[in-house]
Amino acid sequence: MYHACRMSQPSSQIPDIERVADRLPALAVAYSNSVSIDADVLAVIGFGRGAAIDHPRFLRVNLEPLNENAPRFEVWRAGGDVRHGVAGDVRWMSDGDYAMAFVELDERMHGGVAEATRRAYESLVAWVRASATPHFLRIWNYFDAINEGDADDERYRRFCGGRAAGLGPSFAGDYPAASAIGTHDGEQRVQVYAIAARVPGTAVENPRQWSAWRYPRQYGPTAPGFARGMRAPTHSPQLYISGTAAVVGHASHHAGDIDAQLDETMKNLDSL
Repeated sequence: MYHACRMSQPSSQIPDIERVADRLPALAVAYSNSVSIDADVLAVIGFGRGAAIDHPRFLRVNLEPLNENAPRFEVWRAGGDVRHGVAGDVRWMSDGDYAMAFVELDERMHGGVAEATRRAYESLVAWVRASATPHFLRIWNYFDAINEGDADDERYRRFCGGRAAGLGPSFAGDYPAASAIGTHDGEQRVQVYAIAARVPGTAVENPRQWSAWRYPRQYGPTAPGFARGMRAPTHSPQLYISGTAAVVGHASHHAGDIDAQLDETMKNLDSL
């Protein structure tokens, strides 16, 4: 999920990025059923098997739109000409202010979802930290059968362990915005991609919810590693919002009632 909004704060609470002259132009994002990958296109994400482009700045996610007529391409545009390349497991694109980096790994070739996730994050962090855009703003995660398995054997819990190992201790309490979404294509492939910037953003938490990295043990041996949102270091305010659900405190609410879940989710977005 991407979301941009205007915000105001008392001057005493304005973060450091408000006082820095070297703020960035905002990234633009749009959705369409056709796309031309021009010089300023940072990346294109295609959803579903019908989305296919042979280009190094394209990534396809095997998550089908609910509506067959919905736009299949998510197009991110930067402020300048975009370069691209490959470094080990990482495919990267950058205009100097921002970068998008992709990692895709086959679980079967890397010892399962936890180890594939650990390697994906280790590679991603190493590339981003060494680049001209060393600050993560938003990370997306996709992998098959996310809720398969019981208790601590659930694939999402194993993913959380692999993510924590790949991020390392330097991220503790200083996470970017993120989401983890399950596919159901049977391919057992971990896909991780991220936006990073030359200037750091500011993490944002939701007062209605526990910070994810402080979740109690009942949700698994390793707490999820993400901030509820990330304010981008941009001239015009933008907020990158993490995966958001009907969670209040640390508990999910309204089981079996999708309308009430949606209302609670909207309250969380408003609060954030």
